[in-house]
Amino acid sequence: MAELTGTWRLVRAVSRDGEGNELPPPYDGQGLGRIVFTPDNRMAVMMIDGRAAIPAGEKREYSGYCGTYTYDGKRLVTTVDTAPDPSRIGSEQPRGVRFENGLMILQPPPRAIPGGKTEHRELTWEKISNI
Repeated sequence: MAELTGTWRLVRAVSRDGEGNELPPPYDGQGLGRIVFTPDNRMAVMMIDGRAAIPAGEKREYSGYCGTYTYDGKRLVTTVDTAPDPSRIGSEQPRGVRFENGLMILQPPPRAIPGGKTEHRELTWEKISNI
């Protein structure tokens, strides 16, 4: 089983619809993110649109939370105990996990987006530290 423990940086975020067609990239293709997994099964993650300026009428996308996690080699589940969005506290955040060429790819559950479509994201992470 691949080792999660350490600090990872977001290197790519892609989004597709239910038919596999590419959608505009999350964070306008300029995402910044870090995720940390400790040996005692605590984790923290934050991701943000890293553009210096956001065009008028758009909102800067941000996501983050922390909590305890379980990992079985294919599925990561975090039980959130702290988050800027209070509705996440107490929730479970499941993610599919796979490793390719030393990178970790996390797949959140599909979510509904405007236009009656479903968005499927993949977030690719590179390990930058063992702690």
